[in-house]
Amino acid sequence: MAGTTRIPDPAGRFGTYGGRYVPETLVHALSDLETAYDQARRDPGFQQELDRLLRTFVGRPTPFGPAPRLTDAVRRTAPGGRGAAVWLKREDCAHTGAHKINNTIGQGLLALRMGRTRIIAETGAGQHGVATATACARFGLRCEVYMGAEDARRQALNVFRMKLLGATVRVVEDGSRTLKDATNAAMRDWMGSSRTTHYILGSVVGPHPFPMIVRDFQAVIGRECRAQALDAIGRLPDAVVACVGGGSNAAGIFTGFLEDPQVQLLGIEAGGRSERAGDHAAPLSYGHPGILHGSLSYVLQDGDGQTAPVHSCSAGLDYPGVGPEHAWWKDTGRVRYSTATDADALDAFQMLARTEGIIPALETAHAVAGAVRLARELPRDANLVINVSGRGDKDVAEAIRLIDQSGA
Repeated sequence: MAGTTRIPDPAGRFGTYGGRYVPETLVHALSDLETAYDQARRDPGFQQELDRLLRTFVGRPTPFGPAPRLTDAVRRTAPGGRGAAVWLKREDCAHTGAHKINNTIGQGLLALRMGRTRIIAETGAGQHGVATATACARFGLRCEVYMGAEDARRQALNVFRMKLLGATVRVVEDGSRTLKDATNAAMRDWMGSSRTTHYILGSVVGPHPFPMIVRDFQAVIGRECRAQALDAIGRLPDAVVACVGGGSNAAGIFTGFLEDPQVQLLGIEAGGRSERAGDHAAPLSYGHPGILHGSLSYVLQDGDGQTAPVHSCSAGLDYPGVGPEHAWWKDTGRVRYSTATDADALDAFQMLARTEGIIPALETAHAVAGAVRLARELPRDANLVINVSGRGDKDVAEAIRLIDQSGA
């Protein structure tokens, strides 16, 4: 698949990260998936059908353009006449309202190729669940989506959308009732059903080959953005910023610029309420290497090595781990990672709406907050791209509650 990186290695490792730490019952299923994907990505017919659906069903390429009023707001508060021009890559304009559809269409085609008739998925913010239900409706596949009860509460619109699209939503009451617990439930399901079921994992996490597969299907974002920037700006951007939960939208856009060292790559994690354990969801900033959901990466853990509780105003970033390729990028220094707090994200949520007429997802709002900080530090002739990973329809009710609560 054009535009993908040359790793992981055959063992599914990104440097020391990644791998396959799973029960014996899943080893055969993962090996079958790896073989099927390797054949599919080398098959011109598979690639042509994927490209056709991305154009005619998903609506690619998604728009790329300047954010003049956001740029003006940055420059008004930048020191010493600084302030980069801000550009937006509009994944919120993709069908279903986020980048998630790129992966679910690709994995849906893969499931058909493998003869699987049932699809399961996990979801936090609900966008991956909606995208999975959408792909299943398009392909005529049975769909079941696991979602934590707390996420189902704050993402009620997406729960309705999944059901409308024909999916069964399995609400998970275990643990913190968020994305980690939904992923646990989906993995347990797949352990007992892998002969007939394909698990459309939603991010660049989990055991090999999932981090590679999801990255490759999301790499279309980076390929498009690179070409669009060269056309619109006349050169590559000086910086690209994306939010990072599991990390799929960031991996997708970053892969387009990894081999261009002059392009800064900045991932923004959920800083939550504070730096205290349990108040954030920022494993790259505050975590340590550990195993979660079948791979080795940075994980938020307590003193006994148990997965720590997490918090974010954004359901899609409320996860204690991160994709192993992000861990490798962090250690090599190719990508820099920082955080935005709940308050930062709510401010940015309103800023993008009022300056550009775009209501972003709360996940994306974290990227906007981090991008505004960086843009203020860059010279005026610099260009910075924000990956607008999703739209904010799903978050409006929760944002109203949080904004009213904070008095902002």
